[in-house]
Amino acid sequence: MKKDLGIALVSGGMDSVVAAAIALRKMPLAFLHVTYGQRTAAREQRSFHASADFYEIEQRKVVSLDFLREFGGSSLLDESLSVPDVSELKSDSVPTTYVPFRNTLLLSVAVAWAETLDAKTIVIGAVEEDSAGYPDCRREYFEAFNRLTQIGIRPESEITILTPVIDMSKSEIVRRGTELGAPFELTWSCYRETDKACGRCDSCVRRLRAFKEAGIPDPIEYES
Repeated sequence: MKKDLGIALVSGGMDSVVAAAIALRKMPLAFLHVTYGQRTAAREQRSFHASADFYEIEQRKVVSLDFLREFGGSSLLDESLSVPDVSELKSDSVPTTYVPFRNTLLLSVAVAWAETLDAKTIVIGAVEEDSAGYPDCRREYFEAFNRLTQIGIRPESEITILTPVIDMSKSEIVRRGTELGAPFELTWSCYRETDKACGRCDSCVRRLRAFKEAGIPDPIEYES
C-alpha cells in the first residue's frame, strides 16, 4: 500500500532536519524551503539542498518571501539592527531576531503546496523550548493553525501539521538525530555568519549547549 506524501519545511537548521528524519520513517516527503530575505539566506539554502541530497529527495521547492525584508522589524532582516549576543538578551522579552508572524507565512505556503500535491501532512521542526522568545513556536499556536487549515482547505482535502520535536529539549534533538543518522554536519544555525558560525548569537549558543549536554561533538566550524 502506497504511503501518503508529506511535506517537510526544512530551514537548513538542526531542528527541521531531525523532524524530517523522524517523519521519513513513516512517510515519503517532499522538502520545502522558504527564504525571506534573512542575513544568512544563501547559506541556509545551501544546507537545505545538501540535506535534500543526503535523503535523496527528488521533490523539493524553494519559495521566496523576500518582501518581508521590506517590512523589517527583525534583526535578521534589517541590517541596521544588530543580532545580539546571547548575553545581551532578556529572558522575559521577545528577542530582536523574532520575525513577525513568520511561521504563519511559512505554513501557509506549505498548506498551499500540500493541496496542490494532495499531500496529507506538513512537518515542521518547531520546539516548545523556544516559545518564551518566539510566540509562533508554542504548541497552542500549532493546534490553532491545524484548526484554521481544516476550515480553509477544500472539503475533500486532508492536511495535518505535525511537530515531531516540539516536546524535546535541544539536547534531546541532538541525541535523536544522532540515533537516526541525521546529517548535522550539513546544517546551519548561525544568525550572523555564513562561513564559520559566530558561536555567540542565541541560535549558536543554544546549539553548542545542546551538543555539549548530549555529549556529542558539534560537526560544524565556529569562529575561534
